[in-house]
Amino acid sequence: MSDVPVDAVRAVVRLSRLFERSLDGLSLAQYRVLAQIAAGDERASRIARRLALGKPAVSATVESLRQRGLLVRGGLDEDRRVTPLSLTPQGRSVLDAAERVMTEALGEVLAHTPDADAAGTVLLQLGDALEEILSERARWQDR
Repeated sequence: MSDVPVDAVRAVVRLSRLFERSLDGLSLAQYRVLAQIAAGDERASRIARRLALGKPAVSATVESLRQRGLLVRGGLDEDRRVTPLSLTPQGRSVLDAAERVMTEALGEVLAHTPDADAAGTVLLQLGDALEEILSERARWQDR
């Protein structure tokens, strides 16, 4: 598809806003960082690269999550770029609750489509495509 309809872009933005509103007390940026840590990324610099965010933005988000008791920095190393990050039990609970409420919100949207299964499959395919693009960019940056 060479010409993406602007309505498709607007739908993705509205979906993003729906998720954002459903996250009680957690921003999408904070959710994304928590999800990356839960997926195994332990270093802020790697999270920044995987999420295509600037390192200062990730560092600020990490610090706000640490202050809320949702994650901890491991080790005693003063260099925050190489200090491993991990979720606290409270962080895991907040992440699980956020994913539960966003899954419910998406389920409601999908239920209003002509073919919820097909729409869900397309979203999974988009996720795979995004993962591929981010991996390619990360490989390019590592050169």
